[in-house]
Amino acid sequence: MLLPQSKPENVLRRAEELIAVGQSAAALQLLHELILSRCSRNAAVSSLKPIMLRFVALCVDLRKGKMAKEALYQYKNIAQNTSVGTVEVVLKRFIDLVEEKVSEAQVHAEKLVLDTIDDLEALETPENIILSTVSGDQSKDRTDRAVVTPWLKFLWETYRTVLEILKNNARLEQAYQSAVNQAFSFCLKYSRKTEFRRLCDLLRTHLQNATKYSGQHSINFNDPDTLQRHLDTRFSQLNAAVELELWQEAFKSVEDINNLLILSKRQPKLMVMTNYYEKLGKIFAVSENYLFHALIWNKYFALISSQNKALSDKEFERVASLVLLSALSIPVINITKSKGNNMMEIDDTKIRNTKLAALLSLSKPPTRSSLLKEALGKNILVHVRKEIKELCNILEVEFHPLNICQKVEPLIKIIAQDPDMAQYIKPLQHVILTRLFQQLSQIYETIQLDFIFNLVNFSEPFNIDSIYIEKFIMNACKKGELSIRIDYSSRSLTFETDIFTSHHTVTDSNIRLQSTPSELIRSHLSRIGKCLLTTVCIIDSSFLQERENQKNAANERAVNGIEKEQNETLARRAIIEHRKEIVENMMICKEKEAATKRAQKLQQEQEAEQRRIAEEAKKREAERIKKEADAIRVEEARKLAGELKAKGALKVDVEDLQGLDTSKLRAIHLEQLEKETRDLNERLRITSKRIDHLERAFRKEELPLLKQLAIDQAASDKLFHEKARKLKHEASRAKHDHMVALKHRLQRLYSDYMIYCDMFLEECKKQHNKQCKIANKALEKEKEERRIAYRKKKEQEEKQRLEEEERRRKEEEERERIRQEEQRLKIIEEENRARKEEELRKLDQMAEKQKQKELEVENKLRRKKEELCLNDHSYDRWSKKDRLSSNPSGDEKWRPGKGSWRLRVSDQTDSTDTNPLNKPKLDTLQKFGNKPLNTDHPSPAIYKPPAIRKESSRW
Repeated sequence: MLLPQSKPENVLRRAEELIAVGQSAAALQLLHELILSRCSRNAAVSSLKPIMLRFVALCVDLRKGKMAKEALYQYKNIAQNTSVGTVEVVLKRFIDLVEEKVSEAQVHAEKLVLDTIDDLEALETPENIILSTVSGDQSKDRTDRAVVTPWLKFLWETYRTVLEILKNNARLEQAYQSAVNQAFSFCLKYSRKTEFRRLCDLLRTHLQNATKYSGQHSINFNDPDTLQRHLDTRFSQLNAAVELELWQEAFKSVEDINNLLILSKRQPKLMVMTNYYEKLGKIFAVSENYLFHALIWNKYFALISSQNKALSDKEFERVASLVLLSALSIPVINITKSKGNNMMEIDDTKIRNTKLAALLSLSKPPTRSSLLKEALGKNILVHVRKEIKELCNILEVEFHPLNICQKVEPLIKIIAQDPDMAQYIKPLQHVILTRLFQQLSQIYETIQLDFIFNLVNFSEPFNIDSIYIEKFIMNACKKGELSIRIDYSSRSLTFETDIFTSHHTVTDSNIRLQSTPSELIRSHLSRIGKCLLTTVCIIDSSFLQERENQKNAANERAVNGIEKEQNETLARRAIIEHRKEIVENMMICKEKEAATKRAQKLQQEQEAEQRRIAEEAKKREAERIKKEADAIRVEEARKLAGELKAKGALKVDVEDLQGLDTSKLRAIHLEQLEKETRDLNERLRITSKRIDHLERAFRKEELPLLKQLAIDQAASDKLFHEKARKLKHEASRAKHDHMVALKHRLQRLYSDYMIYCDMFLEECKKQHNKQCKIANKALEKEKEERRIAYRKKKEQEEKQRLEEEERRRKEEEERERIRQEEQRLKIIEEENRARKEEELRKLDQMAEKQKQKELEVENKLRRKKEELCLNDHSYDRWSKKDRLSSNPSGDEKWRPGKGSWRLRVSDQTDSTDTNPLNKPKLDTLQKFGNKPLNTDHPSPAIYKPPAIRKESSRW
């Protein structure tokens, strides 16, 4: 168990000791607890790096992917702000170790296969043949499944873990791209198609999340280098998908590349784009979409002809020939088998072609005629091969229905010899059949089927049988491309020409001799209309003059309404701008609220993650304690079972003690003893009954025999004792004589032996004293070094403590300064708010005073007017002025009561102004006491454009 405040170096040393005694699982658990503990967050990255390297090595040895994932996430969070390089080193080491294990497993599997072969001459044993027949697997496949497959699974999980850790991090972009390329290589090397699909989905999810969510270290797609790295990754993905023949994933990769190219401001390299077009062309060829396949070849030719000036003539001729041949191979009519409603299928095809056109940056889908026209417009016929040029002339220019097949056949044979062009033979046959029936329909009405079969008579292997031709006709008629009826009774073929039906036939690019009756009927009304219009223009010249007058009148009306429309446009623009400001303010508020919610949500998620980690740590600790208790209980039960079994008192398998503890084992032991006792007593009772009388008879008969046996045994024992005593006496005498002779011989060497022993002991004592002196000196030196190291360590810790205190003091001062600054700004803001409120209050008082003065002035003016009304002459004078003011000539002068801008504002507000945006501004004017403003420049909120008088308007 990890002790609190354990140093990483001590934990690593303890883990090494556990590994040395063969407890790798305990060492892994110890390192895992250290990395996930709180003390690791404050530890130095340099001290954690060797721990992580050792930890990933143990995870690989024990295949603990989940523990490795948790620890690597924690290590990334610790080291990404200070030392990103260590994260890359640890992850790269993790992948390298797993790849080495996979290679070792493959070597081991091959060795196992070789070891199982006893006889090299016997290719297959009967057992292997029967096993391969039942299971369908060979011996190597079974060995690989047992040895290599677990490591392949672990390697795939390793790649997924590394990619999840490195995703959406601007500091780890290069490591992420390297890991993706390694994952692609893994899928290609071992042909893992399912894993490749999952890998593509995973990368697509990472890209979507990177564009949707942003963080502190998220990648920025506005950076050209970042965008280029993702483009390179998607190009590698496209190459791998094509190599694995996963065409759907390849097309999805093309969509991803197109989306990134839209964002990219940097033009991709020529080699990259040429490879991109080659792969895309292969995808369309496999899907039999020859229209877009030809379009890709056209773009490829345009790219290399405009940028690659060093292209050889032979290569240029090959590319040009493929461009023209792919365009010629586009089917003129679509004869694919329909699976449902024909109209729905046509709509689906249009939608699909529109999407593909948008994918290739086209405004609309291309057509066969447009691609041919574009290819011929680039003067491509000068560079193509001779047989391709002749084929184009036969299919698109000449009209020869009776010998078209004979002319095309030698050209097809030449084209089939080129492996790049052989894929176009089948679509070319569709085009040839289409041209044949189109041209025959313009000459014949009825024709024999055998005659058509003779016309379409190609040699092997390009021959077309009659069934295929009939299927072609039926599918074309079902699609509405041809109108043919087959009569099997007379074996004839009839080209129908119903003048009241409109068949969608594709004959624009075909040579035509004359229009069909249905086309003449459809264009009859339009031709009559054109003829009548020409006749009216010739007979009635005023018709043209009337049309010209109507045109001029329309232009004049448009000119007269321009000024009004401009004024309305300006007013509408002001309203729109004001609404835009309101919407922008609302959007800013919403964004601030969303940012606050996101921050709160992120904080909640972080807190939840911390709680989850703490709960998991508690859970792991409880599980570990429970496992240890279970292990102790099982071990005690195993020991007790072994002891009982050794005594023969227990009949239980010691290796299989599932669900048994010591108390249950003792109970089982007692039950077995009781059962054995009962069985023994029962057997004894039965046996005693059977042999009681027999045993008594045996004993009675053997009694005299036993007496005689005792007498004989006594006599033989006496003889044996005498003989043994004699031999012992002789041996003792001989040994004594030998020892006496040896003593007399060695007595002469005793004095020399004692002298040598004294000398040897003296020399050993000197050597011992010398070794003790050396050891004491080394001990004193080691003590001094340890004392110096201890003092240095204490000084370093004191220095670090002082630095930490200084840092904390500075942080506290900075926080205090920020808090004081915030308080100061808050005080200033409150003072400003109070000052503004005071100013507004003063303005309100001034406005109220001004309003009272104006009321007094108005009362005086009213009293004067009443006094003037008493005078008749004055009344007539004012009435005359009122009558003159109603003159519509426009020379209106000012008079009392009408020139006041406040009255005009009040009238316009009450009568015509219905715009809700103007009301707040009018309320503001009323709030400030209706101060007199300059009437020459009215307020834009109440401005109304003057009515346009027709008699004074000029263009």
